[in-house]
Amino acid sequence: MKKFLVLYRSNVSTSERMAKATPEQNQAVMAGWRAWAQRSAASLVELGAPLSAPTVLKGSAAPGFVGGFSIVQAESAEAAKKVFDGHPHFEHPGNTIELLEHLPISSS
Repeated sequence: MKKFLVLYRSNVSTSERMAKATPEQNQAVMAGWRAWAQRSAASLVELGAPLSAPTVLKGSAAPGFVGGFSIVQAESAEAAKKVFDGHPHFEHPGNTIELLEHLPISSS
């Protein structure tokens, strides 16, 4: 099995989106995430968490926001993509999900 870091990107920061939403809207978003997590439990290594704005150590921040992360496992990138069919993150215009495969670390 391969592991993938999943980055949930958006044009709006997670904290801003949550602050502007009503409690009911935030509950509905979380219900969608819980439903996805249940459907994807076999592939989900770590659900992850929402993320704050970055602290840039050098250079400048990339455009947009990484709003959260997960770690999933699958036989291939194609199989991992299928885990995200109908994912609630796609309900917001402009949102994207990136899969980054964990590569082996050379021992030499």
